[in-house]
Amino acid sequence: MWFMQLLSYVATIFHFIFCTLSLAAGLYYIAEAVEEYSSVAAKVIKYSIYFTTSIFGMLYLFEGFPLYLILIGLLSNVDYYILLNTFPYISISQPTFVIGSVMVLVNHYLAFQYFATVYYSFTEILAYFTICLWIVPFSFFVSLSINECVLPTTMQTMDAPSHQLGSNAPHDLFQRPRRSGLLGLFDMISEKKDKMKEDLFGRSKMF
Repeated sequence: MWFMQLLSYVATIFHFIFCTLSLAAGLYYIAEAVEEYSSVAAKVIKYSIYFTTSIFGMLYLFEGFPLYLILIGLLSNVDYYILLNTFPYISISQPTFVIGSVMVLVNHYLAFQYFATVYYSFTEILAYFTICLWIVPFSFFVSLSINECVLPTTMQTMDAPSHQLGSNAPHDLFQRPRRSGLLGLFDMISEKKDKMKEDLFGRSKMF
């Protein structure tokens, strides 16, 4: 009995690791796809806004959700639609992005308050959060990898004099500019991992 229970704990750890790796790989693939096909990503986000807007209307008609919860969700979608006008160039300091971030927090707070007083199953609550509160903001979060601040970095590298580039001039000219957003986070993790490998390899050579 105890051995099977121990085995179940080990299997759970493996499942958690595999799910985490799969999620990370999926996020990286989505971010790369968004960076490659920004126009398609904009259409997907736009139709997602339309879809969530219709869901809010159905929740009000068929489920009797409170009007304040529906209106806050619709106002959030209006802000997301305005933010979409500058896509894929999104700055985290622009007012529409700041307002959208605040609206995400407000939506979550009101949703938690509502579901604390009205009973719904866990899957129903998860469906509401996933479709109504997470899809569109998550799409914008992934799209932060496409940032206009990448372009000046590329131009500065290409226009830099050869004496500033040093002995690695050919490599620096074609080096990929540092990305922002989700891809920038993955790049930073990859760089730290490579640096740790280099340090470990250098220490092993010393011995």
